[in-house]
Amino acid sequence: MFNANTKTNQEEMLKKIGVSSIKDLLKDIPGDILYPQYNLPQALTEADLLRSVKTTAAKNKPLSNYIGAGIYEHFVPSAVNAISSRGEFLTAYTPYQAEASQGTLQAIYEYQSCICALFDMDVSNASHYDGATAMAEAVSAAARIKNKKKVLFTSALNPEYRDVLRTYFAGNDLVKFQEVKIKDGITDLEDLKANLADAAAFILPTPNFFGCIEDAEAISKIVKENGALLIAHVNPISLGVLATPGSYNADFAVAEGQSLGNAMNFGGPGLGIFTCKKEYVRYVPGRICGIAKDADGKRAFVLTLQAREQHIRRERASSNICSNQALCALNAAIYLTLLGPEGIKEVAQVNIENAHILKEKITSLEGYSLKFDKPFFNEFVIKCPVPAAKIIKAMAKKGISAGYDLGEVSKDMKDCLLICVTETKTAADLDNFLNALRGI
Repeated sequence: MFNANTKTNQEEMLKKIGVSSIKDLLKDIPGDILYPQYNLPQALTEADLLRSVKTTAAKNKPLSNYIGAGIYEHFVPSAVNAISSRGEFLTAYTPYQAEASQGTLQAIYEYQSCICALFDMDVSNASHYDGATAMAEAVSAAARIKNKKKVLFTSALNPEYRDVLRTYFAGNDLVKFQEVKIKDGITDLEDLKANLADAAAFILPTPNFFGCIEDAEAISKIVKENGALLIAHVNPISLGVLATPGSYNADFAVAEGQSLGNAMNFGGPGLGIFTCKKEYVRYVPGRICGIAKDADGKRAFVLTLQAREQHIRRERASSNICSNQALCALNAAIYLTLLGPEGIKEVAQVNIENAHILKEKITSLEGYSLKFDKPFFNEFVIKCPVPAAKIIKAMAKKGISAGYDLGEVSKDMKDCLLICVTETKTAADLDNFLNALRGI
C-alpha cells in the first residue's frame, strides 16, 4: 500500500534535512533533467508506428567497430541467448522467496564459481549494476576495513569510473580520493610510493584506460608494504592470458563483465563483477549464493551473508545495493562454460594478435606512431598527424568507427586515438582499416 505524504509530513522532513523546499533539495539537478520540456508528435496507429520504425531503421549505417574504452565488441555464441532466454530465466531479478527458486539460485552459484575460477579469487557476489559501481563498493569496503578515508587511483583509470567514484561518495565523508600520476602510460611507481602514507587502498586498472598493462606484481608489493589494500580492475577476457588478480595478491578485484557473453547495447546494461579474499567476505555488498542442505539432507541453494539494508539496520549495512544483474550474469556463466579455460585463452590470444597486427600496420604510415610504448592487450593509443576527431569523422564516411577520441579526456591528447581490436576482426577488416586511414 502507498500512502502519500501530507503537506505537513513534507514540511517536517524538509525541516529535518535542513532545506526550505523540494526545489531547494533538488537544486543540484540540472533544470533540463528535472523539468524537461516534451515536444511529442501526435500518436500513431500500430501499423503506422511499425512503418515509421522500419523507415527510420533503414537509415542505419552499420560501421566496423574499433571503439573500446570500457564496452567491447566480442563474438557471442548463439547458444548463450538460446539458453538464457528459456522460460525458466524470464526474470532477471532474484526472487524474494529465494529458496523456492532453486534454478535461479543455482545459476547464480555457477556464475560465482566461474568468476572465482577466472579471477583466482576466493569469493564472488551475485553481481552489481556495472563495473563502476562494483569498484565504488570495493572502495567503500576498503575504507571501512582500514578505517581510513584516503583512497588512491591512477590517472590511467577510466574517466567515467572516476566520475562515478566521486559521485558515489559526494554526499558523505567516508572517502577522499587522491590521484596518482602516470609515466609513459602506466602508473608512476615513485609517485605511488610518495602518496601511500595513511591510505586505505589503491585502485589498479590493468589493462588501464590507455590499454597498457601495468606491473601488477610491483604495484601490489608497494601497496602492501605501506599497509594499504589493493583493488584491481581488469578486463575479464584478458585473464585468459594475463596474470590473475589472485596471483598478485589483490584484496578486491572488480570488472565490467559485459564482454562475457553480453551485447554492447549502446553501453548497457552492464555486469558489475565483484570478488575479494575470503577474510573480507563480511564486507561484500549485495547477494551471495551458497550451498546448504535441506531438512531431508538434500543439496539446496540459498542466499547467504546478506549484510544489506533490507535485512539489518541501514546504518550497519555494508551497502544499500539490493539488486543484481542476474540475467547478464547468467549470460556470462553460459559463455564461460561454453568456452572453458582453453576457449577463453584462445579468444584472448586472438585479441592480442589482431591488436598488434593493426598497430604495426598503422605505425608503418607516415605521421602515425604509438603513443605509449608499453605492453598492451587489445587496446592501444595512436598519435595522429591531425586531431583524432577529424580521423574519426573521415573514417566514419568509409564505414569504420575508428576508435575513441582521447581529446575528450584531455586537451593534451586531442591528436590521440584509442583503438580496440577484438576477435571479431578478420585480416581483411584490418587491411580495410589501413586502406581507409591511408586515404585520409
